[in-house]
Amino acid sequence: MVILISFDIDGTLEVGDPPGILSMDMVRRAHEKGMLVGSCSDRTMSGQQAIWDSHNIPVDFVVSKQMLPEVKERFPADVYYHIGDREDLDKRYALEAGFEFLWPDEALEEPWFTLPDGS
Repeated sequence: MVILISFDIDGTLEVGDPPGILSMDMVRRAHEKGMLVGSCSDRTMSGQQAIWDSHNIPVDFVVSKQMLPEVKERFPADVYYHIGDREDLDKRYALEAGFEFLWPDEALEEPWFTLPDGS
């Protein structure tokens, strides 16, 4: 099963401004388990990439919020998640692009590590 996870940065990840509750280790674990990971943020793409590079986390994409549909076109997956902290931007763009949306506190449980059969 291919899972793609898009992370907002500010208010979502611990390195954001303001800091969020999701750790960079969480992103690293998802990548190490073979999931497609990247960021979808209001920050510039070069700024997003610099964050990933500074934490030695390879990502599959860095995009602005309105580019989630292109991410979905570019990366075939069985499940698409976007995690963010703003209803007016993160949730709206995620749902419009056909992604499942998670608030950061919901993502702490790492639901993508549970297989559909519950294992």
